[in-house]
Amino acid sequence: MPKRLLANHQGGAPVPPSLHDRPSPRVCLLAYDGLCAFEYGIGLEVFGLPRPEFDHWYHLTTVAAETGPLRAIGGIRVEAEGGLSQLSHADVILVPGWRDAHALVPQDLISALKAAHGNGARIASICSGAFVLAAAGLLDGKRATTHWRYANILARKYPNVRVEPDVLYIEDQSILTSAGSAAGLDLCLHIVRQDYGAAVANSVARRLVLPAHRDGGQQQFLAAPVSHERGGRVAPLLDLIRKNPEQHWTVSRMADVAGLTLRTFARKFHETTGQTPLVWLTATRVSYAADLLETTDISLNNISKLSGFGSGETFRREFRKLRGTSPSKYRNMFGIDQAAT
Repeated sequence: MPKRLLANHQGGAPVPPSLHDRPSPRVCLLAYDGLCAFEYGIGLEVFGLPRPEFDHWYHLTTVAAETGPLRAIGGIRVEAEGGLSQLSHADVILVPGWRDAHALVPQDLISALKAAHGNGARIASICSGAFVLAAAGLLDGKRATTHWRYANILARKYPNVRVEPDVLYIEDQSILTSAGSAAGLDLCLHIVRQDYGAAVANSVARRLVLPAHRDGGQQQFLAAPVSHERGGRVAPLLDLIRKNPEQHWTVSRMADVAGLTLRTFARKFHETTGQTPLVWLTATRVSYAADLLETTDISLNNISKLSGFGSGETFRREFRKLRGTSPSKYRNMFGIDQAAT
């Protein structure tokens, strides 16, 4: 299976003829008794919903993780299309939140997941589904996340897992984990970006009425809700910086633009974003640079300048830190030139 596939979409590049002859990526969505219906629905929505705007899309199969009735909250019953043998043919396996952080994972499921990963399948979990991957040993020595309520339990129960509780999703060696519920949508869109590119993933996001791309490293939640009054002076500043990341944005200048003292600005900025001004600024510049890498052929040196980084070295360092790869490799994976490959 190719690492990345391209599809026709409005305003996008046509699928190269050779790709029409290749099979669609095969997604196996696990179902089990005590199923988390919302997270199961995320998998159906992203990978199983018919998308006539594309010429090429995923083939999804619901797979029974165990024998017996497969029931979800609300009296719903799921009739799976196949059993665990289907996993041996999967390109992607998605595990919705497991029924309980302390519930045993069937040995047959563990064996099937390990074998599938050995065959090259990407395996992803939403929320407490990380406990299934951990039970299978697939997270040993890897970075992983889960819903913030379960992060400490996961870390205590599986000390070989490097649990990061404050992020939306993580990918480590073709094993993907995400935080609770809605973060599963971000994770699934990340998979779509890998397979079909940024433009197609953005199109799917628009249909879902979601932001086009949320970085996996974003915080799961803010410590307190942000009222209109508390965020009122900071929010316009954020929009201004997003439009002009190349400008010289010091904390002092940000405070002046917001009309706040430095101390008040720092407090309100953290209340609004959950981050310090400079951490948020760096992430915003990296996101802006990533968009340019995906959608233009501007040189890396010019992208560094347009994004507001003081030097190419700083640009490469911060980009790698937040995206896990270099700007040039990122362009090779997601850039517009890939439409011709």
